[in-house]
Amino acid sequence: MVGKDIVVVHSSDIHVDHVYTAEIHGGDGAGGLACVLKAARSVGADVVVLAGDTFDCHRLPADLVDHAAAVIAAAELPVVLLPGNHDPVMPEAVYHRKSLTKVPNLHIIGLTQDEAIVFPSLDLEIWGRAHRDYSDMIPFETIRPRQTRWQIATAHGHYVPRPDRVTRPRPSWLIGDDELAATGADYVALGHWNSPAKVGNGSVAAYYSGSPEFAGTFNVVRLGAAGVVVTREKLDIARDPYALDSP
Repeated sequence: MVGKDIVVVHSSDIHVDHVYTAEIHGGDGAGGLACVLKAARSVGADVVVLAGDTFDCHRLPADLVDHAAAVIAAAELPVVLLPGNHDPVMPEAVYHRKSLTKVPNLHIIGLTQDEAIVFPSLDLEIWGRAHRDYSDMIPFETIRPRQTRWQIATAHGHYVPRPDRVTRPRPSWLIGDDELAATGADYVALGHWNSPAKVGNGSVAAYYSGSPEFAGTFNVVRLGAAGVVVTREKLDIARDPYALDSP
């Protein structure tokens, strides 16, 4: 890999479903997923990171789950999926459906790997803490020591500079500046916000990709001699003008 940048595509909040997302994509509930993976191939991605809420829920028709599995397999790229608050790792999760368990290029944090996926040929590790139920949790409650040249941390939650975890009611799944900095990662791939944003105090590169339909973009992360270079690239995708600019 000497002299060649590692290219990572980051997206989130794709919400594969048979109602809202399907309506946007002419009946194809995995249309947004297909657009992201097609775009990843077009930029020569080495890995794709989906930072939560890839599936809108676990009560999806079997044919839609089978279709989503086929879309991921056809991409022929490593896809690292972090379960979010809509699609946590549970006994009834879609991830246990046979079609998804047979996708060789799909890595599910919290299921196929407990916390981290290492790509030795890239000297790259991608790690995160999966949502395991619908309850509150701290995405970066524990930090994983670096074991490779390049490291990407991923989380699905709500960023606030200084989280208040005492006052109620309050947003859940909070991520703060100190927690982002403590990762020491080269890039932090975040999900849960519909709009793209750069967050944190600048000590690490931490970004929300935004949802494909709202943002109309995806994040491209290049790791190489120039360090970490993050750009937003356009998606060939329908956008919903009524989507909320919030989690």
